[in-house]
Amino acid sequence: MSEQTMEELLLQSKIKILAEGDVIKGRILSVGKNEVYVDVDGIGIGVVRGRELYDDETILSSLKIGDEVFGSVIEVENKEGNLELSFRKAGLERVWQTLREKLESREIIKTKILEANKGGLMVRINNVVGFLPVSQLAPAHYPRVEDGDKNKILAVLRGFVGQDFDVRIITAEQDGEKLIVSERAVIEGELLQKIGKLSIGDVVDGEITGVVDFGAFVKFGEGLEGLVHISELAWQRIENPKDIVKVGQKVKAQIIAIDNDRISLSLKRLMKDPWEDAVKKYKIGQMVKGRVLKLATFGAFVELDAEIHGLAHLGELSTEKITDASQVLKEGEEKEFRIISIEPADHRLGLSLRPPKAEAKPEEVKAEPVATPTPTEQSGQPESVEVEKTEEPKLDVSADSSSKASATEESAAAEKVEPEQTPA
Repeated sequence: MSEQTMEELLLQSKIKILAEGDVIKGRILSVGKNEVYVDVDGIGIGVVRGRELYDDETILSSLKIGDEVFGSVIEVENKEGNLELSFRKAGLERVWQTLREKLESREIIKTKILEANKGGLMVRINNVVGFLPVSQLAPAHYPRVEDGDKNKILAVLRGFVGQDFDVRIITAEQDGEKLIVSERAVIEGELLQKIGKLSIGDVVDGEITGVVDFGAFVKFGEGLEGLVHISELAWQRIENPKDIVKVGQKVKAQIIAIDNDRISLSLKRLMKDPWEDAVKKYKIGQMVKGRVLKLATFGAFVELDAEIHGLAHLGELSTEKITDASQVLKEGEEKEFRIISIEPADHRLGLSLRPPKAEAKPEEVKAEPVATPTPTEQSGQPESVEVEKTEEPKLDVSADSSSKASATEESAAAEKVEPEQTPA
């Protein structure tokens, strides 16, 4: 016998000191009706009896000779000289170890949906209850509910109870007993491979599969799905996506972003931007009829036509100070507005109910004598000489003299002003 072989024997002969509560690993030697014998390598034979067999409901039916198992030491040596073990006490560690292995190997697991709540679905794997969040559902099972109503979402999720789903474990934390699974992860590889063939700017043909308060889902290609955000449905301001698209509607969409397995689409970018022609149709200062779409704390949104909407700021709704747009406007009513600004690049158009600010009028020409220079003035004599002549009629206090003097002045002023008003 070689020295190496002897060393191996010596190593194998080393006795491992065990204590009650230790969890050890072994292989099944035999499976009886009420007991299982386990070969614990390097230590001896262990036996599991009675209630200590049941750490979960499927343990006996699933155990086979040669299977690797974990047992917790109850007694280091019983009357027969064997280890007394418990699957029940070791079960928790064994189960979580198995779950961690499934996580690392990315194993696909078929599991039955137990129940539903507003956040997702409950499953059971290796007798541990796990959670399948809504966000981790495959596109085919994702609840597309209008207005994001949680009660409606729950109703959809309850429809999956009792069904079998293929999932992968994405979180397995024994300390917090946290088991989270994903249905999306099962198709992730195939999904990413398909998405890898797409490019931003591509135009795809698809079908609306769901309309929610924040946009619409579009199914296209080979099992792919993207989201059209509410801001990408049309150029005009949208209150409700249902006013623009319906489930089952066929559409063309442009891919505008790809983030891992999430695809963002746009419908409006395949349409002509109506704001490009807004400057041709509308002018600053123009009076237009508009329908009040919505009142806000800062003013009112107004529809000028199907594609161009404007904003009348609170300060432009009245010449009086107001604190709320409802003091002068009602949703749905039509009014005449004045356009005060147009910014096509930013899709902005400002409106006002206030009259235009009065422009400064030129002062009327006063009928003051603008006398033709006299020989005296031309010779450089003081202007006071003329002033004295102008004021002379005031010295006559009689009524007749005053009237005659006034008439004479008005006539003279009119004669002097008239040439200035004649067009050149």
